[in-house]
Amino acid sequence: MADQTLPQIACQLYLISPLEVGGDFPARLENALAAGKDLVTAFQFRVKGLDQHEAAELAAPLQAICAAHDVAFIVNDDVALARRLKADGVHLGQDDGNPREAREELGAELGGTMQIGVTCHASRHLAMEAGEAGADYVAFGAFFPSTTKDKGDAERPTTEIIEFWAGLFEIPMVAIGGITPDNCAPLVAAGADFIAVSGAVWNGDEIAAIEAFAKAMRQS
Repeated sequence: MADQTLPQIACQLYLISPLEVGGDFPARLENALAAGKDLVTAFQFRVKGLDQHEAAELAAPLQAICAAHDVAFIVNDDVALARRLKADGVHLGQDDGNPREAREELGAELGGTMQIGVTCHASRHLAMEAGEAGADYVAFGAFFPSTTKDKGDAERPTTEIIEFWAGLFEIPMVAIGGITPDNCAPLVAAGADFIAVSGAVWNGDEIAAIEAFAKAMRQS
């Protein structure tokens, strides 16, 4: 009965893939999603330098695993690939156009249903522009040094921007960049809807990492 008394976690995990998703990665993803039942709600497919055919082949087993666990499968940066895969969503960087343009490219059927997120760095203005253009969520970061989401000397957001957004807007907000079980608590407490993580999960034992995040987030 102990599990039934655990406090619910309002904030959820948004996993981002490593760049290498072949080999044993599908099994590792399966492990992470099984360990993160009711905690992991999205997975972002993030690969670089591949043609669309190769990327689609790598995505197929991962997309199936996500579907089996009722986890949203999000494609990073590539609207055309998201359309080809009929993904659940696409995540746009500041150089990838805006949600309105992405929906036009996706077409009437997919454009009306696909979740579109936008990277907004540490900018309230960019986030509000994304919201006006129809974003389904905005992402702030990097909150901490990160190998996947760092812009050198770019301004780092603080928990203040999370509190600002959560207090004024209904559009969900993702915190990203160098987040670990040891530093996530202030972001969760500030009102982040999602914590996006990559290296903190994939650079070690993914099951142990998910369990550590669950414990830290529950105590926040």
